[in-house]
Amino acid sequence: MQIERPHPKIGALVTGVDVRSLSDEDWRTLYQTWIDSIVMIVRGQTLTKEEFLAYSRRFGRLKPHRVRKTRDPEHAELTVMGIGTKRADGQVNQAIYNRGGHWHTDSPWDDEVCKGTQLYGVAIPSTGGDTAFASMYEAYEALPDSLKQRIAGLKAEYIYGGKKREGHDLLEPEDRARPPAVYPMVRKHEESGRTSLYANPHHIVRIQGMSDADSEALVKELTPYMVDTPAQYQHKWQKGDIVIWDNRCGLHKACGGYPIEEPRIHWRTTIMQDGVQRRLAA
Repeated sequence: MQIERPHPKIGALVTGVDVRSLSDEDWRTLYQTWIDSIVMIVRGQTLTKEEFLAYSRRFGRLKPHRVRKTRDPEHAELTVMGIGTKRADGQVNQAIYNRGGHWHTDSPWDDEVCKGTQLYGVAIPSTGGDTAFASMYEAYEALPDSLKQRIAGLKAEYIYGGKKREGHDLLEPEDRARPPAVYPMVRKHEESGRTSLYANPHHIVRIQGMSDADSEALVKELTPYMVDTPAQYQHKWQKGDIVIWDNRCGLHKACGGYPIEEPRIHWRTTIMQDGVQRRLAA
């Protein structure tokens, strides 16, 4: 196994392993590498859907994504990303093409913590289609002490697509009306013990206990620390890459810019935090 660090604060690239036949020692190394690096790439894999699901389950319990229409018909826990970028009339379906194109964490709108997201590169375009990641540990560290004090103890509400409800047309009608989920804006990671900023600028609706104007102003003030942090890594996909990121301490976005006539297909799993980790967070 070889592990490279593309950035000292975020990212790890792993080669020389087959995730279908990991030794216990290699698995422990992989898992700790992910916790330490926020986003981890395991390169050069050739997996079936069942093998990808089995590997994903080693990280935790899988949960079907709320967008039901992109779930695999035989495996509800697996989402197929990138299908349907063109409509029947030949026009680009922007909801699919631009899905994930804002800086965000995954599933803050769920009432249980989304531990990680994992993608497997099935079809990769010749250019573009990168995914960018940013460390919220470093975003929090960069905050002035006065701003850290202002957000200490504050909680924010999240819904799918945020205030603009972008992407709501991908949801089933009953899922569009779900109440917001609520999370602290500063969180201590249950496994690393480090403190991070948790203020997803895309899905956030409001900060509790504040007027709408004050809430929007505070989110606007925090956003540059999150999206302009130098602790970023931009991944250029190769077919067979497995990428997992930690939603508890990182932001990510799809960079777009790939030719619409070329497929960009990934299998996706959503990994939830287990009961022991929830108790540690309490």
